[in-house]
Amino acid sequence: MELELRHLRTLCAIADAGSVGRAAAVLGYSQPAMSTQLRRIERLFGEPLFLRGAGGVEPTAYGVEVVAQARDVLARAEAIGRRGSAVSGGGRTLRFAATNTPMLPGLVGRLRGVLPDLAVSVSSVYSSAAIVELLEDDALDAGVAADYPSLELAHSDRLAHRGIVTEPSFVALPARHPLARRVEVALADLASEAWFMTPDDGAGWPGVFYAACETAGFEPAGVHEFLGDQTQLQTMIADGLGISMVQATLRPLPGVVVKPLIGTPLWCRYLLVWRRAGLSDDVAEALFASATAAYRTLIARSAHFQRWAARSYRTSV
Repeated sequence: MELELRHLRTLCAIADAGSVGRAAAVLGYSQPAMSTQLRRIERLFGEPLFLRGAGGVEPTAYGVEVVAQARDVLARAEAIGRRGSAVSGGGRTLRFAATNTPMLPGLVGRLRGVLPDLAVSVSSVYSSAAIVELLEDDALDAGVAADYPSLELAHSDRLAHRGIVTEPSFVALPARHPLARRVEVALADLASEAWFMTPDDGAGWPGVFYAACETAGFEPAGVHEFLGDQTQLQTMIADGLGISMVQATLRPLPGVVVKPLIGTPLWCRYLLVWRRAGLSDDVAEALFASATAAYRTLIARSAHFQRWAARSYRTSV
């Protein structure tokens, strides 16, 4: 068997849907046929790309990397030979918003390199639901939003979306914390901690966090709602004022350590969302390719993520 673009589309569809059955419905296959194709693809790669569970499937650490590369290949393949105006109604500025994500600077920088003549206006919008609302109201052209397994971001048919990456959520602790030397931390061991928590994002957070805590057998002892600069957050963590769930590729400041959670109970998906009538195909592809490339750079700079991925590769084989 040789790897083909249709196989890459299969992997991306499964990652986006979080279920082999739902992916099969999207692509027009039967579930048995999709399952058979996935097994063949995994045999080709030599190890599992998805973890199966009662609620669906989640990518393994290796699967996260493979799916990200698959998206990049598909974007490049689909962009071959395409030309046209950058934003429909040529000459307009691309209005772009993003939720909290460290991939934003790299995404914008790469987009400018690919489309140097495209004017871009960037806004920071925390709530993914608000990003969708702005897109639906024609106040934005595209954005990076977030959702969670089994809680796909809802929007009308006027919008389109593509998953950029589904990543595990890690925890940031003070470097002097008793658990700071552990390779991985059990969520249950953090039951007595004070947490810095970002507010409702309209996509499922912090509900998914509280659900994970309930599954681990506890209710958080204290919660401080915080939506501010990451440097401020990490400074407070370093000072021992609390801990926080963070993105897996976060670069810790001195006095802070970032650790994976045993069993990876929390995942988050970042996705590109855009108005079908407001963005040409070539710009959508350029945005997507820029986002996936920016995320690969974050992984390359994140030692704690690489260590987690290496362990996960060994245990998933």
